Amino acid sequence: MTRHDYLIIGAGPGGICAGVKLKESGREDFVILEKAGGVGGTWYHNHYPGAECDVPSHFYSFSFDIRADWAKPFATQAAILDYFEECAEKHGLMPHIRLDSAVASAAWDDDEALWRVTTQDGDVYEAPILLSAVGMFNELYYPEIAGLDSFAGATFHSACWREDVDLTGRRVGVIGSAASAVQFVPQIAKQVSRLDLYQRTANWVLSKADDPFSEEQLEQFRSQPDIVAAIRDEIFQTVEPVITFDSDELIREAEQDGLRNLSVVTDSEVRAKLTPAHPYGCKRPLLSNDYYPTFNRANVELISESIDHIEPKGIVTSDGRLREIDTMIFATGFETTRFLSAIDVTGGRGRKLDELWSDGAQAFFGMMVPGFPNLFMMYGPNTNNGSILHMIESQVAFTLRQIERIESEGLVSLDVRQDVCDEYNEAIQKDIDQVEVWNADCLGYYRSGTGRIVTQWPHNMTEYRKRTKAIDRDAFVATPRARA
Repeated sequence: MTRHDYLIIGAGPGGICAGVKLKESGREDFVILEKAGGVGGTWYHNHYPGAECDVPSHFYSFSFDIRADWAKPFATQAAILDYFEECAEKHGLMPHIRLDSAVASAAWDDDEALWRVTTQDGDVYEAPILLSAVGMFNELYYPEIAGLDSFAGATFHSACWREDVDLTGRRVGVIGSAASAVQFVPQIAKQVSRLDLYQRTANWVLSKADDPFSEEQLEQFRSQPDIVAAIRDEIFQTVEPVITFDSDELIREAEQDGLRNLSVVTDSEVRAKLTPAHPYGCKRPLLSNDYYPTFNRANVELISESIDHIEPKGIVTSDGRLREIDTMIFATGFETTRFLSAIDVTGGRGRKLDELWSDGAQAFFGMMVPGFPNLFMMYGPNTNNGSILHMIESQVAFTLRQIERIESEGLVSLDVRQDVCDEYNEAIQKDIDQVEVWNADCLGYYRSGTGRIVTQWPHNMTEYRKRTKAIDRDAFVATPRARA
C-alpha cells in the first residue's frame, strides 16, 4: 500500500492534462494508474487501419503544448499517439505513471477521509483526492446476436484490432457502420476478397479538406507560431456555432454537403440505403472522403437487412440468406454512458456509483457527484462536444481551483451539494430538450437505457468554460479539519 497526495485514474488526454497541471502548480506527489501498456487512452487502444481524428489537427493539441507540424489537417491515430507520448515525456509524467495497472475499485473511507484505490493485481493506493480520467470510451459494446459464439472464424472488435490476422484475400463481415467503420472499411476493402458491411442505420458522412501540408507550409508552421495560433482560432470560430445545432441554415448546409459526398455512389439502390432518414446531428456526425467510393467496388456489399443469427460459417439475415465469411469484425463502439461507473466506485456511507446512476449518469458540470467527496472527473457526463481537449482543460482548471481551496482552507473534504447538482442537471436536460436534432428518432450512443441523454453538452465550449469559472463557492459542502 502506498499513500500519495493525489491519485489519477487513466493516462489518456485527461490524465495527461491533469498531471501536467499538478506539476505546474508544484504538486509532485501523485500517481497515474493506467490499465494499458502505454499512454494515450483511446488513441493507444484504437489503432485500426485508417484511424484518424475528426477534430482538425491544429485544434487537437493542448493550449500549453501546441504542436505546429501536423502532417495533414486531420491527424492519424499514430500522429496523435506520438503527440501524447511526447507530452508525457516532455512534462515529466512518466515517473508518475504506472502502466498495466487496471483499477478494479475505488472507495472513499469516511473515517480516514481518503480514497483507497485497488488495482486488478491487488496493489492498493491511497490519497485524499482522486481524479478520474477514464472518459467515455472504456468498455467495448457487442450487440446481442444469437449464435455469436458459434462462429468458426476470426472475430474481433475494431477497438481491439488484431494485427496477427492478415486480412489479405479473406471474406470479411463488418457489423456496424459508424465512426470506426467509416475509417477502416475503405482501407481493408483494398485487400480482402470480399467485404460485407451490415448497416443498421445510415449515417451522415461529410467531406473534409485533408490534403497533406507541403514541406513549405510545415516549415512556416514551425518557424511562425502566430500562423498556427491564427489557424487554431479560425478552427475554434468555425466549430463553435456548429456544435450547438441551433442553426437551421448550418444543418441544411451540412446535409447538402453530405448528399454531395454520397452522390459518388453509382448504384442508386445502394445510394438510397446510405441516405440518412434522420436530421444531421441526431447521431455523431462523421467525416470521410473515401467511405462512399468504397461502395463502388465489386467486392463490397452493403447489407441493410437485420441480422437474424450467426452460424459457424457466417451471418444469416432476416430474409434467411446466409453470407459465408471467415472473419467477423465488430464496429459497434463502446458502452459510452457508463463513464466512471465502469469501475466499482463507492462513495461516502457506502453509496455505489453504478446504483446512483441507474437512471443515467449525471454530475455537476460532469465533474462532481454528491456523496463522493474529493472526487473530480474529466470527460464525465454531459461534457461531450467540440474538441474534448478544450473541454478537458476547463475541467482540469476547475479541479485545480477546488484542490487549492481544500488545501488553503485546511479542509478534510469538499463535496457538491445535492440540491445544487439536482438543479444543474434538471436545467441541463431542459437545454438538451431544446436541441431538436438530438431528440429526433434515431439510434445513437448519446442516451442511457432510460432514454436520458447523458453524453452531450448542449452549448458551445466557450459557455462551458465561462460557467465552470463562475461557480459559486456556496455550491459545495466544505468540511474543515477538526482542530486538535
